[in-house]
Amino acid sequence: MTDQEVQQTNTLRQVDVMVRPTTRFPVPLSDGYSVYSALLGVLEDVDADVSAHIHDSPLGSLHSSGLQGVFGDSDRDYHKTLRPNESYQLRLGVVDPADLDIFQALVNALVLDGDTIELSHGTLQVDRFESVNTTHEDIVTEAGSMDNPTIELSFETATCIEEAGEITTMFPHRGAVFSSLLGKWNRSVSDDLELELDRETIERNVIEKPIARTYNTHSVLVNRVKNKDGETRNLFRQGFTGECSYDFKNASDSVQNAVTALGLFAEYSGVGSAVARGCGCVSAEVAGQ
Repeated sequence: MTDQEVQQTNTLRQVDVMVRPTTRFPVPLSDGYSVYSALLGVLEDVDADVSAHIHDSPLGSLHSSGLQGVFGDSDRDYHKTLRPNESYQLRLGVVDPADLDIFQALVNALVLDGDTIELSHGTLQVDRFESVNTTHEDIVTEAGSMDNPTIELSFETATCIEEAGEITTMFPHRGAVFSSLLGKWNRSVSDDLELELDRETIERNVIEKPIARTYNTHSVLVNRVKNKDGETRNLFRQGFTGECSYDFKNASDSVQNAVTALGLFAEYSGVGSAVARGCGCVSAEVAGQ
């Protein structure tokens, strides 16, 4: 493998898309699933193999925020309304080793071939498409340059961390959050870039400081499946939103560096499950000396 191929394999991409509805139309309150389905349709039109890969990947390789912006009320139950005079942000992250194909397919679909995303009740026009790239190595280097860092995570969409069967953690506990990120990191890198960290070490060396006034809980639609009788059943996940900072106590430099790298990685990977369907969208800031 050439140096360029290695670099492409390790590249993480975050895409910021600004969209505008061409008409006023309703979307579900949990719009992440609808947007996910629409993106799969867009990708399938361009590259069916890439669409299938995203749909089948155990990593949930495409992280999508769903639509973020100002919504109106709707006369449809469990719906909100997109306004044509408003713009909406859609953040996408790609961390899978096959990310180059996914990214290129998104560029082809959203920038070169029509600039629209078709939802059930209307069309979104793509007004802006920007991307930011980094690598796992760059994240580790950035994390290692900070002394005594504080990691500030804003959980912007319902963050659903399943830890025991279908039981979901409903609080930004340090062990749950960083164990989820650790799994995503180690599954997306080669063996030499894996982080040697475990939950016990995280819980022993990290302190979470949630901002109580920002905390909320949610139940969100993440999928629709048919039962044996052919009836469609909605699947929901439970999760939390809010802001939380994480400090270190008696942590070695190696532990601080690893946990800080995971915090920076969160913006690209999302946290928890169903990240392709609008869950676990996170903004991260790290303050260090």
